[in-house]
Amino acid sequence: METPVRISFQGSTPSEALSNLISEHLETLERLHGRLTSCQVVVQVPDRHHRTSNLYSINIHLVLPGNIDINVDHTPQEDSRFSDPVFAVNDAFRRAKRLIKEKSRKQRGEVKNLHERVDRTLDRPPS
Repeated sequence: METPVRISFQGSTPSEALSNLISEHLETLERLHGRLTSCQVVVQVPDRHHRTSNLYSINIHLVLPGNIDINVDHTPQEDSRFSDPVFAVNDAFRRAKRLIKEKSRKQRGEVKNLHERVDRTLDRPPS
């Protein structure tokens, strides 16, 4: 990575365990894509005194070579699994991995268009 990873915790003190988990996920993403330019991760810890549910939110901003931005800013909607910070981190990086794969396919030109799909369905023999 060209710039150091920035991990920030909002609403809590930094957690070494979560920071290590995030670092492991970033290593996996770098192996998947080859090279990341920069990465910012924000862990939003729920406020214990607030009336809303205690759900963690993880925001990831990645920049790939060629100034390709990937943003994961999924806010959980009443899903109790997001009360576990490890689940929230794993889910956010699963989404980031999917977006990186999608962007990489588009860069390589491996995107199917509507006409190709229609032509393929017309070429099938009747069953």
